Amino acid sequence: HCEAVPVGAENRLGAHVSRRWGKMLLKAAERSEEIRLGLRRPPGRRVDEFGSQEAAMNSDDVLMKEARPIQVVLAHEDNHHFDLDEESLERILLQEHIRDLNVVVVSVAGAFRKGKSFLLDFMLRYMYNQNPGTWLGGDDEPLTGFTWRGGCERETTGIQVWSEVFVINKSDGSQVAVLLMDTQGAFDSQSTIRDCATVFALSTMTSSVQVYNLSQNIQEDDLQHLQLFTEYGRLAMEEVYQKPFQTLMFLIRDWSYPYEHPYGLEGGKSFLEKRLEIKQNQHEELQNVRKHIHSCFAKITCFLMPHPGLKVATNPSFDGRLKDIDGDFKKELRNVVPFLLSPENLVEKEIGGSKVTCRDLVEYFKAYIKIYQGEELPHPKSMLQATAEANNLAAVAGAKDVYAKGMEMFCGGDKPYIAPTDLEQQHLTLKEASIKQFRSIKKMGGEEFSRRYQEQLEQEMDENYANFVKHNDSKNIFYAARTPATLFAVMFTMYIISGVTGFIGLNSIASLCNLVMGIALISLCTWAYTKYSGEFREFGAIIDQVAETIWEQVLKPLSDNLMEDNIRQTVANSIKAGLTEQGSQHTKLKTN
Repeated sequence: HCEAVPVGAENRLGAHVSRRWGKMLLKAAERSEEIRLGLRRPPGRRVDEFGSQEAAMNSDDVLMKEARPIQVVLAHEDNHHFDLDEESLERILLQEHIRDLNVVVVSVAGAFRKGKSFLLDFMLRYMYNQNPGTWLGGDDEPLTGFTWRGGCERETTGIQVWSEVFVINKSDGSQVAVLLMDTQGAFDSQSTIRDCATVFALSTMTSSVQVYNLSQNIQEDDLQHLQLFTEYGRLAMEEVYQKPFQTLMFLIRDWSYPYEHPYGLEGGKSFLEKRLEIKQNQHEELQNVRKHIHSCFAKITCFLMPHPGLKVATNPSFDGRLKDIDGDFKKELRNVVPFLLSPENLVEKEIGGSKVTCRDLVEYFKAYIKIYQGEELPHPKSMLQATAEANNLAAVAGAKDVYAKGMEMFCGGDKPYIAPTDLEQQHLTLKEASIKQFRSIKKMGGEEFSRRYQEQLEQEMDENYANFVKHNDSKNIFYAARTPATLFAVMFTMYIISGVTGFIGLNSIASLCNLVMGIALISLCTWAYTKYSGEFREFGAIIDQVAETIWEQVLKPLSDNLMEDNIRQTVANSIKAGLTEQGSQHTKLKTN
């Protein structure tokens, strides 16, 4: 069904209280003067649930406008191509105060229209106000941040990140930068399997926590898609000595079975153990899927979320106000968001066992997007397409085997030389039989899909026929002697011409003919050595090719013309002799 994900226009989250109070006090007077003169925009203000107003300040390094989602991976629907907006990404991650901090990247991915952006907006509320009792906001406060709306059409395309990177102090005194990432929903009507795999793989490769957003349950096809997408990501990584990805959370939305597994982390843990359990009596395919997922992620968790309520699902004007959301959903929101984003639970991004800074993350984005823009990786396919291809390729292999066996019995091995016309006739007969067999096999994908595989079959049979022709010609003793005969003919011709031209004083032409005759002699000796020893076969092949060219272009036309002239002369002489004899007989009869 088309789940009504919380609605909202392009509202912006209000600016937050800066953590750099010292700098704020030092520069307050300067900023006030700039605002008065019109050199600086007044800072945004937000009203909290207690009615107090707090001045919001952006980074001192970059005067950013009101924070908003920025699309860093652009999706082109016309050619299904992805580009990286390097300028936007660098403007966000290369700010002076965060560029060298270790980065935490929390990404939400999954099927489209399942509430990914809705969830991320609650994460934003938590990041701007980490007070355990009040971060969820007031009952009448619309939900703003990443854009979202209700309905059944997709909203997010490509990959978006929040323009403000949050600096968090950890308990050990260190600081980390937290980046929130929203991804294009998978399996919409405009995205190919490759598009979905690319977005999911990119977000998984660049995030430290990947939230896999699912509806109602973990089905087997969800695990198979996860296997496909993570393998597509792992292929893009040059060297993988350990588990390539860090934390995966299955977030099950609209969970309807709390009596079996209760909402939250504990219920999710027991449910996930049951879903990913590898049993002895399981089919090998099911076992491989589960082994693959365990081999890809260092940590796998699951959280069960209740349905947000009928008002959320059916009200087209719903704008995210808490008063319209069911209490169970709000209760679990208070658990799942801090579990992902509280300072003690943050997972810093690592690649190859090394921590990644914001500056490093920019370079990894650039490297990964280049890989997916190229053609080095295989293109992922749907299950039907992959099965149809395998089905048609098997039919091609079977039909080609029929052709190859028939031709082998006719002219292969130690079979004697066969006339070219008979060989061609046998080729056409077997080719027709093989195509008939290919068509008779039931294949998936339809007639149009199978036609290109039939064309592939015909092309491969024609290539095999060319090899059989060469093999058959090698059995012809006259064909085998063509090269030495051609070289002898060249030497003999050059010898005659050299003698004649030397006799009449054309020494330059005689010298040229002697040179050609010497080259032909050396070629003949080289060719004989390659055939006897089996060495320098490349040279032997070149000599054969040159000799065949001379034969086809010069000697054969000359011999054909000479033979034609001889035949014509013979026929003319025979007719003339016949007429003469007939005339003499007629004269004798007349005399008598």
